[in-house]
Amino acid sequence: MFWAIVAIPVACLAIGIFLIAKKIWIKTGKLLISFAVLALAAIFGFLAAALIAFSSAAADFYIAALAIFLVLSVGLIFYLLWSDKRRRAAIAAVVCGIALCAAATGGVYLYRTYIENIPTLEEGGDLLVRYAPYAENSETAELDEESELKLSSDIPRMDGATALYPIYAAFAKAVYPKELIDDVGEAAAVNEYLMCSTTTGAYRNIVTGDADIIFAAAPSDEQRAYAEENGVELVYTPIGREAFVFFVNGQNPIENITVDEIRGIYGGEITEWEQLGVRGMGEIRAFQRDEGSGSQSALIRLMRDKPLTEPPKADVIAGMGGIISKTADYKNYKNAIGFSFRFYSTEMVENDSIKLLSVDGVYPDIRNIESGAYPLTSEFYAVVRKDGSENVKLLLDWITGEQGRELIERAGYTPIA
Repeated sequence: MFWAIVAIPVACLAIGIFLIAKKIWIKTGKLLISFAVLALAAIFGFLAAALIAFSSAAADFYIAALAIFLVLSVGLIFYLLWSDKRRRAAIAAVVCGIALCAAATGGVYLYRTYIENIPTLEEGGDLLVRYAPYAENSETAELDEESELKLSSDIPRMDGATALYPIYAAFAKAVYPKELIDDVGEAAAVNEYLMCSTTTGAYRNIVTGDADIIFAAAPSDEQRAYAEENGVELVYTPIGREAFVFFVNGQNPIENITVDEIRGIYGGEITEWEQLGVRGMGEIRAFQRDEGSGSQSALIRLMRDKPLTEPPKADVIAGMGGIISKTADYKNYKNAIGFSFRFYSTEMVENDSIKLLSVDGVYPDIRNIESGAYPLTSEFYAVVRKDGSENVKLLLDWITGEQGRELIERAGYTPIA
């Protein structure tokens, strides 16, 4: 289709050059060349602007530079073609060129704005702010009575998955001195005693000794190997159960998906929604998470030995202003599908932006998680080093006790009975 559109102005350009070269129908030749130059400038200008916009973090600068270049080029060409005898025609042509460049640039800008306004479910969100233990209007779960455990020295450093932050923030608030965690908020990743480095960072920190207890889903094979390579023995204590869920745009009519269909989608065998009986949604845009994250590790376990398809990528600014490509956060396109843990996805479910899917006919609600009826329910863990301090062991005993289980439940998760 693209080359068919380009072929018309190219043919006009060739005919125009031929007519002028042969000095026959010169006026017609100039008109054909004028049309061809304008058309090609519009087509390739829009294409170049679109490519730049979606592949560069400095898109706005490059689009503006491209537009200026096209305007100057079109103006110069028309001035040479029409010379001094046709100034009005030259001016009109340049104005048309400017209008075309502006339309192309504006069209790309509006489309980018539309894409940027599509809701995104990214790791982190505002959980660190909402569940900061002593923030104003904090949503951190609390006990009705004083904690049976209070630590004042040799405080274990906590870290963990973002999706579990509401749990261990509640533990810290119940057990730790206020002054140690009073400043936790958006800077949770750098607080010494209550960090949130995500699953990947937490497993690294427990091995390197930068954390004493972490809260996360089961580790990936690479994370287990990293601990073994460094001679660190980790102890995994299950403290709760959570559902691994799949979700789609709220306007997608699909309600249920099977485990085999999930494997088909993420293995590349099922690529169109119509293969699942959903018409009008086109190609399936299957988002994934960063390698090493808890939810990505859960997907890999679900796939067993089946290789994953290449996930959608996003260009982001790295250190020193460079641009790198990384796995894109879930973008709620109408044809998208994504995954996470149940608690983490509930905020977008509440505003009908996304819809959780039943798996093998079972919906991932609390009742089905508790009973084990939902097929993708898994345990999450408090992970410590075997050589951990006495206070780490005291904290772990308290977490697995009555008050710890109560806080897990009050935070909205399902504790281990």
